[in-house]
Amino acid sequence: MSERKVDPKLLEILVCPMTKGPLRYDAATQELISEQAQLAFPIRDGIPIMLVDEARPLDESAARRPRRRRTDP
Repeated sequence: MSERKVDPKLLEILVCPMTKGPLRYDAATQELISEQAQLAFPIRDGIPIMLVDEARPLDESAARRPRRRRTDP
């Protein structure tokens, strides 16, 4: 499978849907990275999926950790 490239003009237009900040293209993972939101948005078949629900947390180790439950006294 050949590596796809994102049109630089498209990158100038797209912003993170959460922070409205800039995105960085990661060719190796085919994702658009929002450093501010700490999210990676996938690119599927050349189409950026700019939905927060579809984004991957950049710190996946934190996402995999079980959340502590608060116990009532």
